[in-house]
Amino acid sequence: MAVEKLIEEHPFYLERLIMVQIAAPSRSRIPSYIELNRKVKKTAERINQRYQTAQWKPILLIERQCSHAEVDLWYRAAAVCLVTSLHDGMNLVAKEYVAAHDDEDGVLVLSKFTGAATELLDALIVNPYDIEGVAEAIHQGLEMDLDERRKRMQRMRHHVMDHNIYRWAASILGDLRELRMESSDTANTIHALSASCASTEELNTERTQEAGIR
Repeated sequence: MAVEKLIEEHPFYLERLIMVQIAAPSRSRIPSYIELNRKVKKTAERINQRYQTAQWKPILLIERQCSHAEVDLWYRAAAVCLVTSLHDGMNLVAKEYVAAHDDEDGVLVLSKFTGAATELLDALIVNPYDIEGVAEAIHQGLEMDLDERRKRMQRMRHHVMDHNIYRWAASILGDLRELRMESSDTANTIHALSASCASTEELNTERTQEAGIR
């Protein structure tokens, strides 16, 4: 719907812009997913019917599994990558898009509800519930000058390349080591407290016995 709003506000993009949505089948037996797929197809058809010409339509919906090589080609071809998750984890699509652009060009429009939004600070961060805001971010990305696009992409690529699987694994192992050390310190503290309690009880017993002798 943000693409529809973009074309409404900026008719310049008629016959100049194509949004490619790769909708690989997933959980196709779950009713909620079936309904979501129906809504996506219906929305794409409605927007295409509204704006398409004999040679062009604004939305290309790919409803099949794509190989990694094919997805990589789409990443490289995209001037703007739109990741507008309503609720998500890290979202690797955003990082894959950045990693694919070794030409250091391209703009990432990223939902603030993704984990990647806290890392890829040079993306254009959006609230996916704000249709006008997302449309404006797409416009901003398409009209951004080459120098700014490259500076942003360079910084994001540096972050993605630096924070790779090896750094992640080292971080996890480091956290586990600290947890183990904290657990060991806690155990030592509990042992010391137990020993102290035992000594106190022994001292009280001795005093009681002495009092009995007297």
